[in-house]
Order: sequence, then C-alpha cells, then structure tokens
Amino acid sequence: MPLIRVELFEGRTPEHKRALAQALTDTTCRVLGTKPEGVDIMFFDIAKHDWASAGVLWSDKAPPKPQD
Repeated sequence: MPLIRVELFEGRTPEHKRALAQALTDTTCRVLGTKPEGVDIMFFDIAKHDWASAGVLWSDKAPPKPQD
C-alpha cells in the first residue's frame, strides 16, 4: 500500500488537493499496478515562515515579478 506524502505551502483549495489526489492515485495505480483503494495520500500545509531554501525563509523572499 503506497503512502504518498505531499508537503506544500498553505493556501491550496480543497479542489486543488482533490485534483492532485486523483492524479497521483491514477498514476500510482498505472505505474505500480495497484488498486486505488491501496493508495493513501497525506497533505501537509506548511506556512512560508516554516520553510527555508538556501538559508532564507520563503516568507522573506520577494514575490516573483510579473512577466511583461
């Protein structure tokens, strides 16, 4: 029974998670040959101030600039 752990920044809607859960389940079943009932997915919402990359908190990073 695969357990897939998904950690992402908080703020995703239940609809986003629902769609991702379905896509992950479908792909896992196809690749591993398992049944959907055997696939578990856990979502963990992480605040940007609790996640750092290259020593910098994501909450301290400047927002991306819009593309022209």
